[in-house]
Amino acid sequence: MRDLAYLKLLSRQYPSVKAASSEIINLTAICGLPKGTEYFFSDLHGEYEAFINLLRSASGIIREKIKETFGHIIPENEQIELAHLIYYPDRNLARLTREGRNTEEWQRVTIYRLVQICKVVSSKYTRSKVRKKMPSEFAYVIDELLHVDYNDENKRVYYGEIIYSIIDTKTADKFIAALCELIQNLTIDSLHIIGDIFDRGPRADIIMNELMRCHDVDIQWGNHDISWMGAATGNPACVCNVLRIAISYNSFDVLEDGYGINLRPLSMFAAKVYKDDPCTRFVPKILDENIYDAVDPGLAAKMHKAIAILQFKVEGQIIKRHPDYQMNDRLLLEAVDFAKGTVKIGGKEHALLDTAFPTVDPGDPLKLTQEEEELLHALVLSFKHSDLLHKHIRFLYSNGELYKCYNGNLMYHGCIPMREDGSFEELLCEGRPLAGKALMDYISEQIRKAYCLDEHDPAKADARDFMWYLWCGAKSPVFGKDKMTTFEHYFIADKSTHKEHLNPYYQLSQKVEHCDRILKEFGLPVKGSHIINGHVPVKIKDGETPIKANGKLYIIDGGLSKAYQKQTGIAGYTLISNSHHLALAEHKPFDPEQESTPRVTIVEKMKNRIMVADTDKGVELKACIADLKELVAAYRSGDIKEME
Repeated sequence: MRDLAYLKLLSRQYPSVKAASSEIINLTAICGLPKGTEYFFSDLHGEYEAFINLLRSASGIIREKIKETFGHIIPENEQIELAHLIYYPDRNLARLTREGRNTEEWQRVTIYRLVQICKVVSSKYTRSKVRKKMPSEFAYVIDELLHVDYNDENKRVYYGEIIYSIIDTKTADKFIAALCELIQNLTIDSLHIIGDIFDRGPRADIIMNELMRCHDVDIQWGNHDISWMGAATGNPACVCNVLRIAISYNSFDVLEDGYGINLRPLSMFAAKVYKDDPCTRFVPKILDENIYDAVDPGLAAKMHKAIAILQFKVEGQIIKRHPDYQMNDRLLLEAVDFAKGTVKIGGKEHALLDTAFPTVDPGDPLKLTQEEEELLHALVLSFKHSDLLHKHIRFLYSNGELYKCYNGNLMYHGCIPMREDGSFEELLCEGRPLAGKALMDYISEQIRKAYCLDEHDPAKADARDFMWYLWCGAKSPVFGKDKMTTFEHYFIADKSTHKEHLNPYYQLSQKVEHCDRILKEFGLPVKGSHIINGHVPVKIKDGETPIKANGKLYIIDGGLSKAYQKQTGIAGYTLISNSHHLALAEHKPFDPEQESTPRVTIVEKMKNRIMVADTDKGVELKACIADLKELVAAYRSGDIKEME
């Protein structure tokens, strides 16, 4: 028998044989249910409208459920209208009211149809779990409607009276909206975000708000997420990087309206220092227009250049502090011949496309001017004092990790660094060479130290610097390339210098034996397990496929970000895992005015239906059942007295 002290603690929650036995019955029954549906998204990159649409539509699965339920009963246009109502109830109810179509008859029919869809998507859950997801205002009524016995004449009358009362009391719109929200919540049981919520797209903050409303979500950090996390710790290089990327994509709304970052010091500095410089190499890409914080493109280009030069300086200072990073070849400001207007890279001299460096001292290129020091101090403080940013960052820490093993799936954003021969690449960490799982665990620990340690703890400074290394270091698993060629893209015409070579992992992982080696490294069985990651967009238009290594590996970055859609030809993927199969939903570019339901394809069928007992949750439940059985035995032996 286990430690009595533990069982006594358990007895506080289950104070009698009856209470413990009841829970054993409940948990055993749950183990006999089909597993819930898991959704895997990657590389959201601030595309909040597209992501929220995918979330609310369950990547096309709700549309499929409507077709399965009503495909032979109601016409296609009504099915589409019902789907859009479920996705955006408030918006569509208001529209129907304006059009004079939100009649009592329409409300009665719609409530009936929504209840039928609700029954379908709730069938694999316990009544208790479904009730917990119901809006409290209508929980009792919804529960009754979901369990009406149509063979009982009295119950049919009862059902009709409930709907009549809802309409008669003028609460139909609220009730319909509540049913729509419940359908959304029940369709997605758990949500996995395989990295890169931030950058490029317009409003990562809105995505974070949406994720915080989800009932079961985990995040595997990507390099863009870690850059923002590093900025929140006060890392100056990460602060500059976050600002540079946001400005380069004209994303002022996420900075100022979203997180309240004060950009006035940067705009004033840039306008003064680059007054007569057109900064043509730094004109932002305008994929989305700002709604709240429109900035003149000319001023934005100056701000872009100012923050880029500042970033190169503070990055160089980190490289100097950490020779263990082995990044001296990236000290490119020190490689510039300012008199000739050239830079030497890899032993070859290249002409600079822009030679105006008013803040750079040729004798000490990495030294900040007094104004730059004051500017950087103000920017770092703005990040450290943003309440919403830190609310989101804490959510990333509490719900996130570098990798996750769950239900036979190994999830991570970038790669497990490997050598050409297939062995795991080592990184020297505090004098110890680490690779594979040990390296990932060490990195996770450092990421947490960077944010959680006291400001005066000496370990915090090194961990904070390491956050920047993870953004662009050659052996960083979330970066996965040999170098970050930001400087070359800005200043050198020769496109061969822009090339960033992927870690050998990306070729090796396309073979079954290398995927098996990775799965074994993380303690997962080779048979039936998968690796799921993103980071590198899959170019469908070039004939690439997201399924690698005979179905062992799924790369699900297909270009949700508008910046990648010309390269990929689509707008990303959702991987969907239910009790019957794995499916890939291929997204269309989001257009709020058009039907954009993803194309869903089954890619792997399960030999046997997966039940809760077969999942990681099932393992936990079985352990709880074993504990409760010991508690019952302790009650019956008299070792613990019943409280009831």
